[in-house]
Amino acid sequence: MSSRERGRVVVITGANEGIGYHMLTPLVERGYRVAGLDVDGAHVRSLRRDRPDSVRFVECDVTADDDVEAAIEEIVAEWDRIDILVNNAGIFNFAPFEDQTLADTRREFEVNYFGYLRLIHAVLPHMRARGEGIVHNVSSGAGLVGHPGLTGYASTKGAIEALVRSLRLELRHENVACTLMHPPLTNTRSTAELGYPESFLSDPAAVGRKLAGKIESTDEVIAADLQTRVGLYLSQRFPSLVRRGTERFVSPDE
Repeated sequence: MSSRERGRVVVITGANEGIGYHMLTPLVERGYRVAGLDVDGAHVRSLRRDRPDSVRFVECDVTADDDVEAAIEEIVAEWDRIDILVNNAGIFNFAPFEDQTLADTRREFEVNYFGYLRLIHAVLPHMRARGEGIVHNVSSGAGLVGHPGLTGYASTKGAIEALVRSLRLELRHENVACTLMHPPLTNTRSTAELGYPESFLSDPAAVGRKLAGKIESTDEVIAADLQTRVGLYLSQRFPSLVRRGTERFVSPDE
């Protein structure tokens, strides 16, 4: 545990399961204090019982302005600071474009894009006043190269990519960083809906630990590991790889 890490406060949204949850334990082990935000807190509360001084659960719906503002105020009131935010909460609706309604896509944007935006609006003034901070935004390769059946989700992640790059330009003269975090395709409850073979999916505990290990990075793009970084590069450089890899999601007559 370094003196820099000890006592620093990390806020993670979508913290009750998947990658968000699996970032909690390694961060606490390294001396961070972590506040997990989610609409359900069963797993975070369980961890809090073992780590009462270092873990907090704050019930928060990232689509509700009042929830977000109250959650950030509660954390600052108790721990007097927020050093790092990890925007991780996300949903998707997996279906062909013609079967997805505008309401489906609006819901995805409310969570995946405006949810991130609400948290950034809530923490950024605090970080700028303190003169430091890091805002990590979990993205997806789908936002860079697309994915059949995920038109809404991919659109939200593409919007996050543009948001972060624009915000970094605004903050370039300040000690507040805004990043894109890229995990690999991970074996979470939501990803299971896509039907990929398990051999294609990474273990969420391993992914969470890898990203937790990069929590202090201020690089624009933070890949969980070298394999993820190379995969993203190849997918963008050679679109035929994406077409072949997602052929199973496209019916022959399309």
